[in-house]
Amino acid sequence: MSYKKGLIIRTFSAALVILGVAVLAMGQANQATSQGASQGAGVKSNARRDAPPQISPARPEENKRPADGTRYRYEFTQPQFYISHIQIEHDAMGRGQITFTRLGETTPIVEPVELSTAALGRIMGLWSDLHFLDSTENYQANKQFPHLGTMKVQMDDGKHKRAAEFNWTNNKLAAELVNEYRRVADQAVLVFDIAVARENQPLNAPKLLDQFEAMLTRRELSDVYQLVPLLRELSIDEHVPLMARNHATRLLKRIEK
Repeated sequence: MSYKKGLIIRTFSAALVILGVAVLAMGQANQATSQGASQGAGVKSNARRDAPPQISPARPEENKRPADGTRYRYEFTQPQFYISHIQIEHDAMGRGQITFTRLGETTPIVEPVELSTAALGRIMGLWSDLHFLDSTENYQANKQFPHLGTMKVQMDDGKHKRAAEFNWTNNKLAAELVNEYRRVADQAVLVFDIAVARENQPLNAPKLLDQFEAMLTRRELSDVYQLVPLLRELSIDEHVPLMARNHATRLLKRIEK
């Protein structure tokens, strides 16, 4: 064998050896990678199995309670009084309307009404203490005083409806309930009259502020703190006489001190 041919054979053999080593190394690397990936997948799978179960948050509608649809009504009638008829209707949140008719007028006035938090608490407490829907008491005393007007209270919860009518009662809870509604009515009528005066009859404002103070003194208003925003507006309302503005300022100081 010539020297050149022997050199070629040796070179080809060395190349085959190097190629075999490279192929072997690549196979081992691929095997290690596969094992690593498999182990990694196993770790992730275990992690999923070991993790605590995910609890879906409750939907908002599941936390909602049915709204209280109970309706409450107070009614007063005395045809010879200046305010001859009053009716207050409201829901469990204290929102509703007042309807009242003045002597000699045929068209009733209807206004929205919203009981203050304090007034609503007192009124709902009295309804509860009376156990009104479960009671059969009519609340009418043996003595009759029809000249003072007839009062009627009614509750309707959608399943049961009951009304009681009387012109005088010895039941302290029933008496206080109608007194609370009377204060709500008196306050609502006063607010309406002041609104009319500010809009159309500003010269009536001083007289109405005098009436306001008298009712405040006699505790005939449902919640004087509910009227603070109105007094503040009056104290700076240039459409009403200065006398009324100054009176509103004095009433504010009296209430807030």
